[in-house]
Amino acid sequence: MAEVIPTISPEFAQRRAFRQNSTHQDIWNVLDKVFDPELPGLTIWDLGILQDVQLVDDVYNIVVTPTYSGCPAIDTIKADIKTALAKIGFDETTVQVTLAPAWSTEMMSPAGKAHLKSINIAPPDQMDRVNCPICDSENTRLISQFGSTACKSLHQCGDCSEVFDYFKHF
Repeated sequence: MAEVIPTISPEFAQRRAFRQNSTHQDIWNVLDKVFDPELPGLTIWDLGILQDVQLVDDVYNIVVTPTYSGCPAIDTIKADIKTALAKIGFDETTVQVTLAPAWSTEMMSPAGKAHLKSINIAPPDQMDRVNCPICDSENTRLISQFGSTACKSLHQCGDCSEVFDYFKHF
């Protein structure tokens, strides 16, 4: 079998290049310690919702795009961003929530997708192939369109019998 060369989506590549060209690397690095409250250990960068860091009139403005417009975690994420920046001395910050461009699972980092699998959530797949995150079986079936959150569906593996969430491809 030929070795598979891992690739990243063009959307993630664009986000990564944008971040690498930012003059605010120290702030990006601080925000790498802000996690999605619904997905333990998954950073807002790896999830793909952290879009921009701007300095406007000596105030940092952080731009995030929620996974969907009614995401209940966004208020907690905003508060966690402000707390993280306050810990390094930036008490005056703003968090801007934008719906454009719309978030998609293609904005997720490869590390984010790997992290989902490590916590037994099947990562999004462009072709909506749902492999079991526990045993890697393709023999899975949909139980419910909605899992533990609206952005996930509930599946069961036909081989190991485990029930698991699949992070829907958007």
